[in-house]
Amino acid sequence: MTRILLADDHTILRDGIRALLSADADLDVVGEAGNGAEVLAMLETTPADVVLMDVQMPVMDGFATMPELRRRFPEVHVLVLTMLDHENYVARMLEAGALGYVLKNAAISEITYAIRTVAAGNPFLCTEIGLNMLYKAVANSTGVGSASSDDGAAHAGADLTARELEVLKLIAEGLTNGEIADKLFTSKRTIETHRQNIIAKTQAKNTAALIKLAVSRGLIS
Repeated sequence: MTRILLADDHTILRDGIRALLSADADLDVVGEAGNGAEVLAMLETTPADVVLMDVQMPVMDGFATMPELRRRFPEVHVLVLTMLDHENYVARMLEAGALGYVLKNAAISEITYAIRTVAAGNPFLCTEIGLNMLYKAVANSTGVGSASSDDGAAHAGADLTARELEVLKLIAEGLTNGEIADKLFTSKRTIETHRQNIIAKTQAKNTAALIKLAVSRGLIS
């Protein structure tokens, strides 16, 4: 039996994951936490084999939680479950001690396989992350994407998703995260995630750089 502690600040998401995992007799959700501080406190009294943890959480996020968790509970393995898909986030969490990384759009079959793999002490990357990193490695080795400084911004945004491009356009138009969320009928938290992914993928340092990118992509005139 693999004991799992769920860590995500969205109760409805934790409820959904718990319900999906309950169908597997070999997996047991022993506790839930809304942030990293709660994870650390819960592990003091609730033994777990795997912490299934988001990166973005209030009070104490995944980046802040990992060093403390590894220091105080080295026997507990961490599987990241998040919307953040850029390799910078993957690298930071793995370097901090997470053993696996899965995106929230992964199939439940892949998530359960990841849990078992990590529980056994083996690393795991979800298919989408692995393929993205492979494609970029191949592109770099063949010289694709080696843009000059003049058009670097346009190429830096070449791997943005359709939704990220839509969010970028609205950022460039001056809308706040809350206003974008209302316009796209989603949550402010989701827009914040998209914005972080856009910044990571484009390496833009500020909003002015994002506006320049939007202009270069023809999103705004």
